[in-house]
Amino acid sequence: MTPFIRLHPADDVLIARTQLVGGTQVENVTARGLIPPGHKIAMRDIAAGQPVRRYNQIIGFASKPIAAGEHVHTHNLVMGDFERDYAFGADVKPEAARREATFMGIQRPDGRVATRNYIGILSSVNCSATAARAIADHFSRQTNPRALEAFPNVDGVVALTHGTGCGMDTEGLGMQILERTLAGYATHANFAAVVVVGLGCEANQINAWLAHSSLREGETLQVFNIQDTGGTRRTVEKGIALVKEMLPAANRVKREPCSASHITIGLQCGGSDGYSGISANPALGAAVDLLVAHGGTAILSETPEIYGAEHLLTRRAVHRDVGEKLISRIRWWEHYTRVNEGEMNNNPSPGNKAGGLTTILEKSLGAVAKGGTTNLQAVYEYAEPVTAHGFVYMDTPGYDPVSATGQVAGGANMICFTTGRGSAYGCAPSPSLKLATNSALWQRQEEDMDINCGEIIDGKASIQEMGERIFRLVLATASGERSKSEQHGYGQNEFVPWQVGAVM
Repeated sequence: MTPFIRLHPADDVLIARTQLVGGTQVENVTARGLIPPGHKIAMRDIAAGQPVRRYNQIIGFASKPIAAGEHVHTHNLVMGDFERDYAFGADVKPEAARREATFMGIQRPDGRVATRNYIGILSSVNCSATAARAIADHFSRQTNPRALEAFPNVDGVVALTHGTGCGMDTEGLGMQILERTLAGYATHANFAAVVVVGLGCEANQINAWLAHSSLREGETLQVFNIQDTGGTRRTVEKGIALVKEMLPAANRVKREPCSASHITIGLQCGGSDGYSGISANPALGAAVDLLVAHGGTAILSETPEIYGAEHLLTRRAVHRDVGEKLISRIRWWEHYTRVNEGEMNNNPSPGNKAGGLTTILEKSLGAVAKGGTTNLQAVYEYAEPVTAHGFVYMDTPGYDPVSATGQVAGGANMICFTTGRGSAYGCAPSPSLKLATNSALWQRQEEDMDINCGEIIDGKASIQEMGERIFRLVLATASGERSKSEQHGYGQNEFVPWQVGAVM
């Protein structure tokens, strides 16, 4: 096995498979100093100001002359402007013949299919978060093991609370996003029923939210306010009583064979490293291609983390307006970061850089590999309901809990999360699978990782083979097999709606 990885013949750099020390021969060049695992080594002399390529794409520009064999990283590679060829629809493929995998899902009366069966407690505002959490805590299997003993088909009662809901423009973008997010969770297939708890005087008035979201109270959706109920204790008691009324109906479900077309995966990467774009991300992309072939849906997101690679997605857009909508979101983010005195290259994070990623261009080119190779069917704004089948895009921040919250609000009933530095992320009500990009991470943090894509780096598995394994694990998890994060009890604290706009 070679000590390096070549991605494309035209690339200016190779990726160190293992740590390279000075004097190591790498093809026709000699390493000049230490090259950490996952980092880049120059394969030819590069003049100052010249573009540097990886994946046969520009990942930045040399800030000073780089000699063949040198470590290429933040000390000699920087961002720069260059034209992208959006070539809308140029790579659109004919639709492949439909395949028919199945999983053991939970069919709701309206035809939706769930991968889990929870009761949810949502807060309309941060002020009601403590009461909402206390209601869910009453049914916790850790603190009250017998509370759900008679309801074995209910996965749990979870409180999804947040830090916003007031001090904001009632007609502004921030409120629209919060309302969409809460509506998406209140109607999510993985919730058998939902209780929403408010304070009473907040900007996010529950009655206004119901009206704007075309929702109404009923057996599976109950709402009330602390101020109307008469205080915290009475609120908690009322919430517990409502959940007890909901439990018998929630328990009357069974798993049955369902088409994989009912699976919608939110695609995430967090704690990325230099291996992400060559192991876990393309392997997840291969699994996405399989899911799409079986009629399922995958949502790529994290707009600040596809920046510089958006032209690879517009080429796959089924219609020009789909590609143009993606570019309009890119332009919105350029403006948004500028008015907040930031820049798109504020991402990658320090951990990403320690793992070998240098610029957002390099990170993005690896990140888009999660989306596979099929046609881009639609582009959605944050937390909008995803109605198209196949590969789609949702505009979200790159911060994983915020991004995944929007995807689940849009209908994702599973999350697949790649990581190279390590993650302990989990999600409720949709189970999350974590994919390690390298075997060192797998060995170090196996208790949190669901699959080791580092076998690709080790030469033990191909991208396609790993994609098949991920797809099979998706089907098993959708059928009820618990992910590592579910075993650890993650999910309630990871509900983080996107906050946009002034806090008043």
